[in-house]
Amino acid sequence: MKRLLLATAASALVGTMAFADGHAVKVGVILGFTGPIESLTPNMAASAELAMTEVSESGLFLDGKVIEPVRADSTCIDAAAATAAAERLISSDGVVAIMGADCSGVTTAVANNVAVPNGVVMVSPSATSPALTSIDDNDLFFRTAPSDARQGEVLAATLIDNGIEEVAVTYTNNDYGKGLSDSFISNFEANGGTVTINTAHEDGKGDYSAEVGALAAAGGEVLVVLGYADQGGVGVIQSALDSGAFDTFALGDGMYADSLLETLGSGLNGTMGTVPWSQGEGADAFDQVVAAAGVDGSTSFTRESYDAAALIALAMQAGGEATKEAVAANLLDVANAPGEPILPGELAKALEILANGGDVDYVGATNVELIGPGEAAGTYREYVVKDGEYETVRFR
Repeated sequence: MKRLLLATAASALVGTMAFADGHAVKVGVILGFTGPIESLTPNMAASAELAMTEVSESGLFLDGKVIEPVRADSTCIDAAAATAAAERLISSDGVVAIMGADCSGVTTAVANNVAVPNGVVMVSPSATSPALTSIDDNDLFFRTAPSDARQGEVLAATLIDNGIEEVAVTYTNNDYGKGLSDSFISNFEANGGTVTINTAHEDGKGDYSAEVGALAAAGGEVLVVLGYADQGGVGVIQSALDSGAFDTFALGDGMYADSLLETLGSGLNGTMGTVPWSQGEGADAFDQVVAAAGVDGSTSFTRESYDAAALIALAMQAGGEATKEAVAANLLDVANAPGEPILPGELAKALEILANGGDVDYVGATNVELIGPGEAAGTYREYVVKDGEYETVRFR
């Protein structure tokens, strides 16, 4: 038991003595540890758990309590499996909040079927479908990554600014892919661009030559791929390169992964893309925190994961109790002004301020500002692939 808890919490201080005293507060970490983004989720989980460890090690969280993260696999794509995993987190493990889920379809399923009916807050670091803006969530669903309604606008502007006027589009056949595709096309066409074809692809296939054949027949200067780096998206690009159908690509955030560069190498040179990212004092502080802990925070959605976990912990501290009600009632308050600005690595400072009745404005790694129904305003990194590496062009 001790070995399991130490591994999960990634902290020697979150040990058996604290748990024996009943001081452990369980928080779910539900991400796709298997499935189409499995190369991303280990770093996302480690970043979230790093924030929990920072809170626990401070000794200032709710009179000395510690946070015990409990992992569960969303699979990213199997709504039934994700729902069952979330049910176990709440009914068996007794978590008071959930950091996750990750992909939009399973996040919607978990929220509708499990979290909201049980009054449990979810803070997703990566579910970006515009449809999540309007789900009936009783003010229990939040996200630290911005909606794809915004990403579609940014990706369209990226292509227009690069002189691209005609594109073919393929998207993964789920809520995420369809939502991002709709947003991108609407914005691209509104800015004078032409979409020759917009077609879905299924994940998990071994051969995408038929899909690429249809895309090639329609034509376009660039193939826009709105899929997953560890699934159909990489298969589509590989097939396009093998057949010579396209040699330039534009990618949504689900395609940003080191594994894509490792698989496709120089074939990706010239590829453009967008991914939620941040710069500034908070991002720099996050880089220092993860480097000191030996965590790889350089991949996508790691910053958002740290911030999601931090918000959950600070909401409990603001409410003075380790309950789902405290998280729900206080999360927006700790996320936004007024209050003392809090960066990564300053969670102990935030806990002390809250314990003394003060206010905090959690800035975090991503310049957190939760707007509307509890979702991030967000900024995006525009990048290009050069010499087999991601190179930042600008932030939008």
